[in-house]
Amino acid sequence: MARITDSVDQHVERWLPALPQLDAEVEGTITRMQRLLWLLKRSKVQAWATQGVTDADVQTVHTVISCELSGVEATPALLAEKCQVTRAGMTSRLDRLETAGHLTRHPDAEDRRRVIVRVTPAGRTMWETALEVGIRLEAEMLDHLSPHQRTQLNQILRTLLSGVEARPD
Repeated sequence: MARITDSVDQHVERWLPALPQLDAEVEGTITRMQRLLWLLKRSKVQAWATQGVTDADVQTVHTVISCELSGVEATPALLAEKCQVTRAGMTSRLDRLETAGHLTRHPDAEDRRRVIVRVTPAGRTMWETALEVGIRLEAEMLDHLSPHQRTQLNQILRTLLSGVEARPD
């Protein structure tokens, strides 16, 4: 059977002579995970762009809905923290999403200095459509694996993540 190769093999081969301490298996594994996630995100961003939606739009609405599901009021400051953007950056996102009819901002009834962000029905529809596209693209990416291989990969990644998360900070 012919050996399967990919672009990461070339990357590792290029760097091994310059970095003899490099573990080819570690470098290959990490670089492949990064490359797969980059390719997936690029596919999602391209697909969403055809619908007039950005990655930031989807992330922001997703975060507001996540807050709602957790029983937490979404505020601009909380959304900025969770989306890992500045407060000014979040304000720009919220302005754009509110103009598009995807979100509303209202003063908190108990503290008028505080603003509550909520998703509109149009925003929920946009988010659901974007998620459907994302789910399809994720499944297509894994189409190259058999069901058994998917299960094995999921178990291996679970073991890896569990071990990394268990380490003290």
